[in-house]
Amino acid sequence: MSLFGTDGVRGVANRDVTAELAYQIGQAAGRYLQSKNDLPHRVVMGRDTRISGAMLGAAVAAGLCSEGIETVACGVLPTGGISRIAKTGDYGLGVVISASHNPAADNGIKLMSHQGTKLPEEVEATIESLMGPATEDRPLGGDVGRLITSRDEVEGYMDWLVSLVPERLEGMKIAIDAAHGAAYELGIEVFKRLGAEVISTGTEPDGMNINAEGGATKPQTIQDLTQSTNADLGVSYDGDADRAVFSDSQGRLINGDRTMAIWCAHWQSQGQFNPAVVVGTVMSNGGFETYLKSQGIQLERAKVGDKYVAAKMRELNGLVGGEQSGHLIFSQYAPTGDGLLTALQMARVLKRENRTAADAFGDFENWPQMLINVQIHRREGWDDNQQVQDVLKWAEERLGDHGRINVRPSGTQPMIRVMVEADSGDLRDEVVNKVADTMTDALGGSIYSRVDLTHALGD
Repeated sequence: MSLFGTDGVRGVANRDVTAELAYQIGQAAGRYLQSKNDLPHRVVMGRDTRISGAMLGAAVAAGLCSEGIETVACGVLPTGGISRIAKTGDYGLGVVISASHNPAADNGIKLMSHQGTKLPEEVEATIESLMGPATEDRPLGGDVGRLITSRDEVEGYMDWLVSLVPERLEGMKIAIDAAHGAAYELGIEVFKRLGAEVISTGTEPDGMNINAEGGATKPQTIQDLTQSTNADLGVSYDGDADRAVFSDSQGRLINGDRTMAIWCAHWQSQGQFNPAVVVGTVMSNGGFETYLKSQGIQLERAKVGDKYVAAKMRELNGLVGGEQSGHLIFSQYAPTGDGLLTALQMARVLKRENRTAADAFGDFENWPQMLINVQIHRREGWDDNQQVQDVLKWAEERLGDHGRINVRPSGTQPMIRVMVEADSGDLRDEVVNKVADTMTDALGGSIYSRVDLTHALGD
């Protein structure tokens, strides 16, 4: 099994992700860079606010330096900041020490390319293959890599973010939940520099409270704050601030679909959205797709996962894509998700239109959407069952142009995930209930959970 998962190495800090493992990863990454004459032998590194972050970061840096690689440690910095610095600076790799939206006891190590993207799987495999005991020809004397602690690059990142909003944000009231995470300073400061009035929470990290009281996966905190302060827009980051979700002054959640709809419709109306295509996922809401069509914009769907979204965007030269979770990519600005960038793009459009988030919320209605997880005895061969095939064919015919069904097996559990959406709640419920009942009868299972996703954040 590969050491690197879909988002780097992640697990409980000091048990699954140890200082020893971090050192070995740093050492292997250093060996990889030393083998590449076309890449700078320098690495930029940042982390979130977890108590284990400094320990793991020091271990990664030690491994890099032991192989002669200069390492610039920027301290607490959102993932988007490391991506930007790796892409624009003289660096061969970027390193992020974070477990994103996971609990504080977890941590992770994610490597980024010199272009600011996630590393290709084949490069991760190469680095993993280079892990092993120290060699006899280790760098000595002046060939040992330097460890430089510096925030100089951070100012360049902030200046770039500010430059993306030439209209500035004077007159806007912004509520922000930083989740006691990587954006607890910069995610507030950038809005202040642009002239906005800021009301904030989640800005007092103690090493163990990251994501505990709010954040993008617990949006009720920002919904309550935005409503109680009557803010024009509420912003909620996750732990490493690579995504953002929003709220309006009525406490209504604005997920990734609705964010992209607001942004795309504005730039389409300005004649500045070309090609007129958005990349969503198989979970993107039908109401979102219908609204885009009314604006002359096409929705293309990718599999769930930001790497699939990014790949489809490259294929189509798309300007924006993302997931309901708020992990959005604005390709003309950055190659990966950046919650601060996302928040500024949302605020900028509202400023240009002289609207609040509440004004923009009603641009379209989500279609009723339901996810049912059907627990079965075994995943293998489920789709060969004739009863299952018949009911899925019936579902597609019954929904027609008024909805859709997506069925996919879990990658890790004996479970089938059935998502049904329709332009009416009655049609959705009719279809999802018949499909779920047929599956449980035909496959000998039971309904594990039923989740209304109409206004949710998706997977």
